[in-house]
Amino acid sequence: MSRIGKQPINVPPGVTVSALDGGVIQVKGPKGLLQQQIDSTIMVEISEGLVKLIPVDAKKSKALYGLYRALIYNMVVGVSVGFKCTLELVGVGYKANVQGSLLELSLGYSHDIALVLPEEVMATAELPKGKNPLVHLECVDKQLLGQVAAKIRSLRKVEPYKGKGVRRLGEVVRRKVGKSTKK
Repeated sequence: MSRIGKQPINVPPGVTVSALDGGVIQVKGPKGLLQQQIDSTIMVEISEGLVKLIPVDAKKSKALYGLYRALIYNMVVGVSVGFKCTLELVGVGYKANVQGSLLELSLGYSHDIALVLPEEVMATAELPKGKNPLVHLECVDKQLLGQVAAKIRSLRKVEPYKGKGVRRLGEVVRRKVGKSTKK
């Protein structure tokens, strides 16, 4: 059985967790509202300031209730604090510009790339002098934030020889040694 699933979820003040019809859990907080469908073999016990997940004796529920505990915990953190991700554009001439929900990237191709962000994701671009451009992403939904960040990273993957590409801030890239000439 899951060790993560056994831990109760502490609900901070200002956040409400409620169970709706059809096995849907709704979490409402100062930053927004999130919903998650829960498997019917898992019972959710909501008390004052705590949420516990209890598996029914099915093998399937014992395998899944740690997952659902993590999803509900991420929802609680998202609506109370939110999630942030910073991407770094490493390369000569790489630029980023944000206009509303449109992210324009110049990543060394012959054309600029325009990416329409979901309305839940807030983006800002920063061009610090003498450093690589940064794109800051913010969202209440951790899954959506990771998906958008992965989509942006896939536009120019980090190559191992020069280290150019889009990466998370602080990500370490293993560099390869290039060809050596014969003597």
